[in-house]
Amino acid sequence: MGFARNTWRALGPWGRALVRGAILLLVLHWAVARWVIVRSTSMFATLFPGDVALVERWPLWTGLHRGDIVVFQDPLKDDRAHWRRPMLVKRLVGMPGDTILLREGKLFVNGERVGPFPGETHRYLVRLAKGASADPVLTEAGLPLHFGVVEGGAIELPLNEALAGRIRERTAARSVGPMSRHAIAARYLFPYSPNFRWSTNDYGPFHVPAANDTVRLDLYTLPLYDRTIGRYEGHDLHVDGDHMLVDGRPTDRYVIRMDQYFVLGDARDNSSDSRFWGCVPADHLIGRTSLVLFSWDASRSGPRHGQWPRWVGQR
Repeated sequence: MGFARNTWRALGPWGRALVRGAILLLVLHWAVARWVIVRSTSMFATLFPGDVALVERWPLWTGLHRGDIVVFQDPLKDDRAHWRRPMLVKRLVGMPGDTILLREGKLFVNGERVGPFPGETHRYLVRLAKGASADPVLTEAGLPLHFGVVEGGAIELPLNEALAGRIRERTAARSVGPMSRHAIAARYLFPYSPNFRWSTNDYGPFHVPAANDTVRLDLYTLPLYDRTIGRYEGHDLHVDGDHMLVDGRPTDRYVIRMDQYFVLGDARDNSSDSRFWGCVPADHLIGRTSLVLFSWDASRSGPRHGQWPRWVGQR
């Protein structure tokens, strides 16, 4: 005790102030707020690549809500320690215990239509004037330069009617119109089983696991829960013929230990989300973002035009 007191005194007033400041920053980082830089277009046009978003930590304790924009650790990078996993940003659409259904791209939660959310985008085809560059269109949309591939004087972009209207009015695009929804097949989607013939546009019904849910465990349902049991909740899961073994014991039931959440990107046709890799376990959540502090447009080497700070999500 005396050694610690003498060491503290030896730091001097400036040293002690630095230590107190570092401790305060660590507490704020852990319990109050941090920040994240958006790097993909999966949340376009709610969030843009280069957005610096404030991450509120307290909703992990006070409670999240359907429609929140959440930041979490990549569930597929479970070969790394938690602190080394990349952070992802998506829209929380399914709370623990909810039933998720997508029909023709429309979202239903517990049987009720949800959305579209502000900023949600889908596939549009922009036809350019002969010999015209796509850069003015991309600039107007707020997308990085060289986004997408121009083929035959046309470019496919994630847009909504508001953005499409701006492009029609302010650029030399010959036409701007929605495209038919592109459905990715079930073999590329969670739970990767021929028993669940879903697509990105027609997905579910899917029950979002909640803590203390008792689920049936057999060869049919195994693809839904094998990652939860073996990866997220740390049990030894094996199949012996038609029987499931959890930690060496045969069982046809499993009690979920941890709440999970279903997330989608606002760029619904340009997002890898829960449709592709399943739910986000509660211990992967980092926080909620509702405020963009600043935005840097790397392709143009300058700040993105707009007012900062900018509110997103639910207020």
